[in-house]
Amino acid sequence: MSENQQIAPASIAPPAANYAHAVLTTGATRWLHTSGVVPIAPDGSVPEAIGDQAEVVWSNISAMLAEAEMAPHHVVSVTTYAVVGEPLGDVMAARDRFLGDHRAASTLVTVPALARPEWRMEIAVVAAA
Repeated sequence: MSENQQIAPASIAPPAANYAHAVLTTGATRWLHTSGVVPIAPDGSVPEAIGDQAEVVWSNISAMLAEAEMAPHHVVSVTTYAVVGEPLGDVMAARDRFLGDHRAASTLVTVPALARPEWRMEIAVVAAA
């Protein structure tokens, strides 16, 4: 049975938001690594607002986790790429809704652009079970 444990040394400042500084995974037999998951809905549409794009991305990630017989609590690492100037609070709020009380290691990077101009953000995750 795998276990994902937050690592939070008392000798460093707490995380700046709802994430873990690090996650230690022990006993994992299955790992899921996603590519950058982009905000394309099942019907091929891309919402304009970044908050709506974040909801689509997390919905797509949820489908991938389900296909791998995993759940949000299996996510150990999140890397988010958002276009400079976009409201990052909407992106972080979508992550927090998806993960609930679960804390994963999380990195948020702002970039000048993504592969398609209508994409305002994308997310890659690693999950362990």
